[in-house]
Amino acid sequence: MMSERIGFIGTGIMGRPMAANLLRAGYSLTVHNRTRQKAEPLLDAGAAWAETPAEAAAVSDVVITCVPDTPDVRDVLLGPAGVIEKAAAGLICVDMSTISPAATIEMGKTLAEKGVTLLDAPISGGEIGAIEARLSIMVGGSEEAFEKVRPIMAVMGKTVTHCGPLGCGQMTKLANQVMVIHTIMSIAEGLAFAEKAGLDLQTTLDVTSAGAASSHSLRALGPKILAGDFAPAFMVDLQQKDLRLVLEYAEQLKQPLPGVALAHQLMKSLQAWGRGTDGTQALIDVIRWLGKTQA
Repeated sequence: MMSERIGFIGTGIMGRPMAANLLRAGYSLTVHNRTRQKAEPLLDAGAAWAETPAEAAAVSDVVITCVPDTPDVRDVLLGPAGVIEKAAAGLICVDMSTISPAATIEMGKTLAEKGVTLLDAPISGGEIGAIEARLSIMVGGSEEAFEKVRPIMAVMGKTVTHCGPLGCGQMTKLANQVMVIHTIMSIAEGLAFAEKAGLDLQTTLDVTSAGAASSHSLRALGPKILAGDFAPAFMVDLQQKDLRLVLEYAEQLKQPLPGVALAHQLMKSLQAWGRGTDGTQALIDVIRWLGKTQA
């Protein structure tokens, strides 16, 4: 068995397979999730249960968080029954959520007062990447702490990169999300165009996946679109949260991002239709709808 005891908080679409990979690698794992039912497969596989984040921290050398948004991370780390309540000096917290870089730095300072080190380590690669341990992990914070937890992150990801001081992991992830949303937009527009032109969509997908248009998103989401499968590998609501963060920081940097702003508005249509929990591939239905209004 591995010597490090890991607490894992957040066992949703991404967190559950990531935690499962740690279990398979032999780590001692204690898990917590707002809904215990989502953690049941991990408990059945040998993980221990913690009623609160504080309880998970009390029995762990490293605590990993993977939750939806900045308020969730703050609550888990610093709120009532949060990690900070029972964290021992020397604990390393690795936040693998995608949240505000500024809030990350602020929380890191608060945790440091108790001798706890925070690393921000957002991830990219989607549900498939989490299942297959092929995530790209972008890490900000202490290099010394990073080296200590690198073997743990290597179990969950194929590419583990130290990006700079605390907050730099989150900033790198936001840059990643700028590029990802354009890829999703290109897939939606390309397949909607092919569909309206009367092309065979499977043939179109096969050809484009083998050429210059190929991408991880096309290979993962293209077949889902053809099958009419809008189950989320990454939810529209979470994508919108990321794009909101991108646009906020772009405003501070005085860097125009017109494509991101357009995609953010188009995704709002899905949310208005009550489809915020669909996968981001549902963007094609907005593009299809725009085509119908022009028919």
